[in-house]
Amino acid sequence: MSRVGKKPVSIVSGVKVSLDGKLITVEGPKGKLTFEHRPEVEVKVDGDLVTVSRFNDERESRSFHGLTRAVIQNMIVGVTQGYEKKLDIVGVGYVAAVQNGELQLRVGYANELTCKIPEGLTVVCPDTTHVTVTGCDKQQVTQFAAAVRALRKPEPYKGKGIRYSGEQVKLKAGKASAK
Repeated sequence: MSRVGKKPVSIVSGVKVSLDGKLITVEGPKGKLTFEHRPEVEVKVDGDLVTVSRFNDERESRSFHGLTRAVIQNMIVGVTQGYEKKLDIVGVGYVAAVQNGELQLRVGYANELTCKIPEGLTVVCPDTTHVTVTGCDKQQVTQFAAAVRALRKPEPYKGKGIRYSGEQVKLKAGKASAK
């Protein structure tokens, strides 16, 4: 039995969880999220608990058991507390700004890079070298932050690029140390 999947998810006060066939809807103060679970698992809402069970012990059923429970837990946390990813931009002349629903980045390329901000996310630049991505959907927040980071990953010699806040970049010594 899945250790993650067999734990019931508790519904926090102020959160409404409804089940319509395979569609799970979670509503809270920060927003509304929906998720359609797989047919290999069964979801039940009992009072202030959500339980996930599986029909058989096949490999796919076991994997979707834990996944479904984790997604429901993330939805409940998302509509109550929300999720946040912070990005740091390191490099001389590297800047970021938000304009007209787009994140504009100047990170050492000849052209300015732009990323359209998906609906449901809030992207803020407190200053020109920091970007904060917030939203209630964990997958959407982390996916957008990863896409922005992938535009200019930190390089290993000087550490220039876009990195997560608190991320350690291991620097290489370079040619000078070979002598």
